[in-house]
Amino acid sequence: MEERRKNPLYIPQGLKTRVEIFDGFGKEELFKTIMTTIIVGILDVLYYLISKNTVVSVVTILVAIAGSVMMLTRDRSNISVVDQVGFMIRFARSQKFYPYKYQDEWR
Repeated sequence: MEERRKNPLYIPQGLKTRVEIFDGFGKEELFKTIMTTIIVGILDVLYYLISKNTVVSVVTILVAIAGSVMMLTRDRSNISVVDQVGFMIRFARSQKFYPYKYQDEWR
């Protein structure tokens, strides 16, 4: 008992269990960003072949990259915007609707 008082246990906070490129953005998020960029890039090339508008194509690809990085970066609670939207959709689907009809109990 006396030994525990002399050597208290130190538990560090904020340790990461995975390698991150920057705070909240790791390999998994990088892979999702690359996949989003490829898909939007293909659609952007098709749009460019139809419209021949370079400015819109460049802005679209830059917005896709920046938007996917912002939406996939996790905060201190380890939840990203995409995760939060998924939680909201799952919650909305799990809710059941039970219609009932009010009846007077005393009549």
